[in-house]
Amino acid sequence: MALGHQGCIWNPSVPSRHEIAALAARQHNNVTRDQLLELGYGPQAIKYRARAGLLHRVYPGVYGVGKPPTTPLEKAAAAVIACGAGAALSHGSAMALWGFAKRWPTTFEVTVQRDRRPRGITVHRSRTIHRRDLTSHLGIRVTTPARTLFDCAPNLSDTALTRAVNDALQSNYLTRSQLAEFLDRRPSKRLQPFATATDGPTRSEFEDAFLAFCERYGLPRPKVNTIVAGHEADAYFEAERLIVELDGWRFHSSRASFEDDRDRDANSLVQGIGTIRLTWERMIAKPEPEADRLHKILRMRRGA
Repeated sequence: MALGHQGCIWNPSVPSRHEIAALAARQHNNVTRDQLLELGYGPQAIKYRARAGLLHRVYPGVYGVGKPPTTPLEKAAAAVIACGAGAALSHGSAMALWGFAKRWPTTFEVTVQRDRRPRGITVHRSRTIHRRDLTSHLGIRVTTPARTLFDCAPNLSDTALTRAVNDALQSNYLTRSQLAEFLDRRPSKRLQPFATATDGPTRSEFEDAFLAFCERYGLPRPKVNTIVAGHEADAYFEAERLIVELDGWRFHSSRASFEDDRDRDANSLVQGIGTIRLTWERMIAKPEPEADRLHKILRMRRGA
């Protein structure tokens, strides 16, 4: 044995800083005081490393190794482990981790089963959360996509919820069957229609707005992102055999696809399927005339 920092006995069996770094790498550069103690560091050794800038306190009992957390993933991981065993990133923070939200919230949100509330973290306590509603993503314990959407739904507008759910269904992280399984356990009137829909999920704000446009003006609900005449159509009125392609530079800005689009229109028409192209600008600026015209087109095609 030899004297170590501040006269503390140094034990050569204590892990080196490289071993601490390896542990921290599994937690996005974070370690807990309990983990350091388990590795063999005493309280004085931990204090010394903190004073020397080798550990940076993030929350009580949680340290960044070598530097404070700077990235959203580092900060999110620190928030979760600060809340103790069983804690999971949730609500808006989970939305960001899964990629269903564009921005991280300013305050991290964590769901806990034991009441532990570090300052600077929004804590949601749940004694009933099921183990099936928890998973790991990018090395961080988090609520599943279905549970995340359920938690966030009360605070989202219809437009924002529609986009979030459809983005989730477009990802590799959530299927309709998984959403339906969750809703069997935790029913939600706002989420149920997404689990029972028979067409593809929408891919853009324009598609969401078009479905709302159809509902508002009494038009039948079309199928979206469905295969028609060998190609995927943005929207399809099946009974009337009419495709509506949602065009606009904001959503379809490639001029290279211009000729292909017109070729597809002609091929569909050969099979008796008509195509009209609706722009975002026309739908938003002149919704009533556009709806009236579409009603007339659908009536004509029913009588064809």
